[in-house]
Amino acid sequence: MNSRSSTPFDELDRKIITALMANARTSFAEIGTAIGLSATAVKRRVDRLRETGVITGFSATVKPSALGWRTEAYVEVYCEGAAPPRRLAEVVRDYPEIAAAMTVTGGADALLHVRARDVEHFEEVLERIRQEPFIRKTISVMVLSHLLPESPEAGASQPAPQEPGGGAAHVR
Repeated sequence: MNSRSSTPFDELDRKIITALMANARTSFAEIGTAIGLSATAVKRRVDRLRETGVITGFSATVKPSALGWRTEAYVEVYCEGAAPPRRLAEVVRDYPEIAAAMTVTGGADALLHVRARDVEHFEEVLERIRQEPFIRKTISVMVLSHLLPESPEAGASQPAPQEPGGGAAHVR
């Protein structure tokens, strides 16, 4: 970020961000029409929002099941002593099955969002995680269904699409 990162953004910026979060493929012209700006003015604002780090990137949201990830769980991780977040981050980066990881308050030290091909694959991942020397125990919760199927986290338990389709994009 540069020195402009402290520049506040206004209501038009919020509307642009909202439009891009709903569909990052929305054209600047479409956004401009909806909020009363020219496409050029929208582009300038988006460029500024990217430059200042408000918008950090654009990505495609893909159903995990379409990629073969049909099993999903959240794993609470309990560590021996106080494992530093940096050490936890080093470990979780070695697991492609870990979709998200965060330190948390409460009894657990960290929470992992794990995706796997099936229950057997999940069990293998869990066994590898448990072998880390500083991990004392884990508690797993399997996801049965998503109550908000449109959320980026949803999709592991839904069937893969029959034909390739255009997944929605979102701002990360």
